[in-house]
Amino acid sequence: MLPIFEVCEDILTALTSSPQVLLHAPTGAGKSTVLPLEILKSGVINGRVIMLEPRRLAARSVAARLAQQLGEEVGHTIGLRMRSETKVSRHTRLEVVTEGVLTRLLQNDPMLEGVGLVILDEFHERNLQADLGLALLIDSQQALREDLRILLMSATLDNQGLSQLFPDAPVITSQGRTFPVIREYHPINPNKLFHKEVALAAWQLLQQEHGSLLLFLPGMGEIEKVRAELALMVSEDILLCPLYGALSLQAQQQAIQLAPEGVRKVVLATNIAETSLTIEGIRLVIDSGFERVGQFNPRTGLTKLVKQRISQASMAQRAGRAGRLEEGVCWHLFSEEQAERAAQFSEAEIAQSDLSSLWLSLLQWGCHDAAQLNWLTLPPKPAISAAKNLLGKLGAIDAANKLTPFGQQMAELGSSVRTAAMLCKAQQSQNQSVIQLAALLVAIIEEPPRQQDADLRYCIERPTEGWCKRASVLCEQRVSSIIGKQDALISEWLPTLLATAFPDYIAKSRDNQQRYQLANGLGAILNESDRLSGSPWLIVVALWQPENMADARISLAYPVDIDRLQADCPSLFNKQETVEWDEQKGTLLAWKRLQCGQLVVKSERLSNPDNTEIRYALVYWLKQNGLQQLNWQENALQLCIRCTLAKQYFPDINLPDFDEAALLDSLDEWLEPYLDGITNKQKLQQIDLASLLVNRLDWQQQQWLERMFPVTYRAPSSHDVSIHYALDKPPVIAIRMQEMYGEKANPTVAQGKITVTVSLLSPAMRPLQITQDLGAFWQGSYKEIQKEMKGRYPKHLWPDDPVNTAPTRQTKKAMMGAK
Repeated sequence: MLPIFEVCEDILTALTSSPQVLLHAPTGAGKSTVLPLEILKSGVINGRVIMLEPRRLAARSVAARLAQQLGEEVGHTIGLRMRSETKVSRHTRLEVVTEGVLTRLLQNDPMLEGVGLVILDEFHERNLQADLGLALLIDSQQALREDLRILLMSATLDNQGLSQLFPDAPVITSQGRTFPVIREYHPINPNKLFHKEVALAAWQLLQQEHGSLLLFLPGMGEIEKVRAELALMVSEDILLCPLYGALSLQAQQQAIQLAPEGVRKVVLATNIAETSLTIEGIRLVIDSGFERVGQFNPRTGLTKLVKQRISQASMAQRAGRAGRLEEGVCWHLFSEEQAERAAQFSEAEIAQSDLSSLWLSLLQWGCHDAAQLNWLTLPPKPAISAAKNLLGKLGAIDAANKLTPFGQQMAELGSSVRTAAMLCKAQQSQNQSVIQLAALLVAIIEEPPRQQDADLRYCIERPTEGWCKRASVLCEQRVSSIIGKQDALISEWLPTLLATAFPDYIAKSRDNQQRYQLANGLGAILNESDRLSGSPWLIVVALWQPENMADARISLAYPVDIDRLQADCPSLFNKQETVEWDEQKGTLLAWKRLQCGQLVVKSERLSNPDNTEIRYALVYWLKQNGLQQLNWQENALQLCIRCTLAKQYFPDINLPDFDEAALLDSLDEWLEPYLDGITNKQKLQQIDLASLLVNRLDWQQQQWLERMFPVTYRAPSSHDVSIHYALDKPPVIAIRMQEMYGEKANPTVAQGKITVTVSLLSPAMRPLQITQDLGAFWQGSYKEIQKEMKGRYPKHLWPDDPVNTAPTRQTKKAMMGAK
């Protein structure tokens, strides 16, 4: 008897009294294949039951096993709804659905009339659609359907997060697998080839133990490498079966079936096999300790596949796969210490994904702020901003972030936003051939080919049976390979359909070879041998970001005539008159340009640019290159330093900031109005910055600044001497020693807060003494300087008592003549 039977009564009781119920049941408990039937049998739920499975293969497998237990085919009591396949009838009481289907059901009928219970299976996977579905379910439950029940089933529940979201929900725990699993740690050598080390470990475990093996690897690339290596090592009675999401459902089905009698099986799988799939005959597991996950970059709009360590919860899930039939063995190919340092749970998909489809769904729901709904993990704001940006480019939302009629049509399709835009554009043509073409393109984009060449034309000319089948479902009519032969149709409509879905992925060659720039500003690159290399313009359809490369890789694209595209899609192009700085010539140049996003399609010189554009261009160039491009004369620098010191010593005085960042930020206020007629660096250098900067101060502020931080010092000789200010040391005056006779103390500024350093000079204007204490200098080291200077400058006055000597700017002879 499966462990779930022990808690069935508790679950049924909880469902009668609680709107939400949490079930923690590890792998092998029977929560997916037994509990739903027990709920139906009990009659505690009024209405149909919907059960969300995160993966298509799991949904099909679970539906088949539930129907089999009833002695029926899928489509009678047990129904199935998934992409490209629907099997339901008026007798259906439980529908197994895949991601996206639940959201569409809710959007079409927020009350879910006729539905009494929604089960979210394998919720620990934190699938994006499961999180969205839960948020919409809670909203519907609170506003429309208090009687609706929600059952969250998971192998490893994040109890802290769920208890905050559902503080009153009962938590029911079932035991998991019925057989123990021996878990061992066998770290592989990080300095050797990963695929060879993993293959060797798999071969060793197969030699030591009986039964079939499930081998967890990060991704498709590692699976193929390990598979090739193992093929050289194992005997013919061992069947090697890959299992990953990009495989066809038929190929995935073969991987999970029981191996023929007398044959052992090695299933090489990604994390697709951690929980939601039942793989027959497995008693051995090897856990490489890695997974490959998509990490969305809101700045670039690209998702990068990153190889990373798995969480402790994933380790437990992988190990649990070995104990379904009998006592099992699991080898973790890392150390126990590494396992202890791993994160407890994996990060939710919603925290690291492209949220454009989610945001479109929220707008369709009538929600304009994600925070209005209840989330286990709130969608990140940067990803929401990126989603709004993309939906705006696709024409799905307007400037006020409201759905346009086109966006409403997109939302109703339930496809990804780009492919939805393409299908909607095709439907507007009211041409069945165009709709078929769009459907085929969507099928290709959803399951792109594994080919070295990126040319989309090859896929259209030779569509696979799978693409044609999917396209037929999308457009509700048969689509065959004849599509690839309609040259006129393709020439006329294909660029328009692709540009509608990928306006930001229109690409221009940067080097007439394989490097391209996209309309959104990103760089992208083709394989060197790709036959599209050198094409002047492309519409990129599939793009991926390698882990250690700056430029993205183009994996699917279509060459396009840019002039024809402009004629067919004029809204993607705009004409601009721009003025910009030419670094080589040191001058401003004006251009009239036809642009597609950030790409220049055509350009021509303008002879008489607008003065406003000139000023804007200069200000922009200065902000990019810094204020050092201006001619900073000493009086302008001193003004900035004086004002900065004033704010430092008198913080209550309201003066504008004069640091570089503040001046750059306010260029349009103090500099731009005076840039008329300035078109080159020579003219720019002639600007009197001090006169412009002082205008940032009003009359009272200027007068106060002059009192507190004067520009000059009136010496005892009645001579005005410049004060030189600095930010990191006291201000300085440089003056002949004779002009300071009779002065007992250094001058001060800032109401005596700052002592001015005095640099006493010889008659030849060379420094003799620098002092902050003039009185002490006269009484001390002056005597030594006096002896030396009397001999060197006998015509000048060097008194024995400088404190009581009148200051002078004259020689002794001139002084005698004046008397």
